[in-house]
Amino acid sequence: MGNRRDFIKKSTMSAAGIAVGSSLFSAKSYANIIGANERVVLASIGIGGRGGGLLENFSGMYDKNVRIKTICDVDTKFFAEKVKVSADNQKGNKPGTETDMRRVFEDQDIDAVVAAVPNHWHALTSIWACQAGKHVYVEKPSSHNVWEGRKMVEAARKYNRVVQVGFQNRSISNVMQAMDFLHGGGIGDVFMARGTCFKPRNSFGITPDSAPPSTLNYDMWLGPANYRAYNEKKGHYNWHWHWATGNGDTGNQGPHQFDVARWGLNKNVHPIKVQSMGGKFGVTDQECSQETPNTQTSTFEYDDGKILEFETRGRFTNAESNAGIKIGNIFYGTEGWLEINGSTWKAYREKEKEPFAGSGMSSGAAVGGDTSFRTAPDSAGHFANFITGVKSGNRFDLNCDIEEGHKSTVLPLIANIAYRTGETLRFNGEFEKFIDNEAADQMLTRRYRYPYIVPQNV
Repeated sequence: MGNRRDFIKKSTMSAAGIAVGSSLFSAKSYANIIGANERVVLASIGIGGRGGGLLENFSGMYDKNVRIKTICDVDTKFFAEKVKVSADNQKGNKPGTETDMRRVFEDQDIDAVVAAVPNHWHALTSIWACQAGKHVYVEKPSSHNVWEGRKMVEAARKYNRVVQVGFQNRSISNVMQAMDFLHGGGIGDVFMARGTCFKPRNSFGITPDSAPPSTLNYDMWLGPANYRAYNEKKGHYNWHWHWATGNGDTGNQGPHQFDVARWGLNKNVHPIKVQSMGGKFGVTDQECSQETPNTQTSTFEYDDGKILEFETRGRFTNAESNAGIKIGNIFYGTEGWLEINGSTWKAYREKEKEPFAGSGMSSGAAVGGDTSFRTAPDSAGHFANFITGVKSGNRFDLNCDIEEGHKSTVLPLIANIAYRTGETLRFNGEFEKFIDNEAADQMLTRRYRYPYIVPQNV
């Protein structure tokens, strides 16, 4: 490694290292600061689907001194294509390949990892990475359950790692402007936020259990989840719709709009009450193995009485608001309302039919205040912001630190618990436990499968 890094702190994790299955990480966890002009070396873990998009974006930053050294996936069928994508973006520099992320964490040349694994792997991937001295970019939702999300925060703090959650809206300048406008009183006191996830999805079918493909390390794909036989319809991407590995669309697309809703309400605490209802409509169990609802309405109440609503519609539907929102947010204040559709926003005063402020309107800047924002007006700004945080080693440089991401992720997670229990639940945010409901509390975590165990003490 030479003198490429300036090591300013070394700490011993344990005399023998951290045991993960049969593997040992290095016994030393380093807290290094990378110079502003020095290269950031990344590994991309999980390269199918969303992971492929992240890989293309980060490898596309090669001219900005970012390099993908290793790509990692439990399914080797992705390697040839993704190695070529990376090499094309990196002027012929091919990344290496790994099927076991633990080998990635052992490589001390790697500064940070980009994790786009299935939801049930988010926490353990991030915790192992922090323990090995790596910074982390992890996709949304930050965790599969509430308890392990808190462990991710603890690991980031204990090992002094920057952990960015993939809530890209946090780095879109128009959305940042809308939040500034709301927090500056642009529509008065915001008392209710609404998020929408209207994504009609057809049945993906049903198939018998079978042997896994020869390219797939199925044991590691299952990881922390309890063992079940391989089933094609519960694997790549379809894992979203099964409770052991995913969180439904409320916890898939939904987290982005949950995050914007909480941000707009300016709430840095958990709600005190949650209720959720819905079901799987238009698709039968005999034709589709989906377990999560395709239609779901969730409502949260905060300690000051303010409300956050969220609606998931997975069947055919109209849009909402003047902007025809299907994936977006609406905010209601004492003096008007505001809609956000993608990165476009408009605000309406009281009963007026024409917007008086919005993206691209000078009045929006006048009412909202400061419009000097930190990043570019597109989602690539979120990736660049992560690299900035890696170079500084300062979590306060991140637009969505793990603590922020965890607070937003808790919302769809506890909504799903309310849906599954069929009860209105009261939540103690300080301890992240439900009040007088043992059945709901049991769903805040899971039983982990050895050796893929999220530790009590990270």
